[in-house]
Amino acid sequence: MHANNHHPRQELLKPASGQFMALTLFVGLMLNLLPWSGAALLLRPDFLAITLIFWSIREPLRMGIGVAWLMGLMIDVADGVLFGQNALAYSLAVFIALLLHRRILMFTPWQQTFYVLLLLLALQAMTLLIRLSTGVDFIGMGYFAASVSGALLWPLLTLLLQLPQKVEPKRD
Repeated sequence: MHANNHHPRQELLKPASGQFMALTLFVGLMLNLLPWSGAALLLRPDFLAITLIFWSIREPLRMGIGVAWLMGLMIDVADGVLFGQNALAYSLAVFIALLLHRRILMFTPWQQTFYVLLLLLALQAMTLLIRLSTGVDFIGMGYFAASVSGALLWPLLTLLLQLPQKVEPKRD
């Protein structure tokens, strides 16, 4: 009886540096803060959320709910929304990502897209529930377009954020 190994070939990756992780979170924050409008705003992925999810999956011992909470508070202040709504949503997404990180890592980046889509939808649903409870009108199902575009961005983001961690194979 032989064991079939259906797992993708795992590349050797060294741990990410704290400075690189902080830089990517800063870039995600800045991309969120660009003056998006119209259809671009509706389709704009939550770059910060995707980056938080990525590091929660790849570096679960170094990326936690506290970082997600603080980054969410920054977005709350920048967007002028109910204080804590993004912090709560980011914390929820990171919590779930931390719970599932081993399972998610078993798949290729394209296969991980499904999990990321679910995480982003949970994040947006939490934000929507908070907004609806404060009397804001629901804009329709287009509200969730950002989750789809964010999930589709996942394989490219994975490739870019892993580049500095790749270990060159040793030649004997």
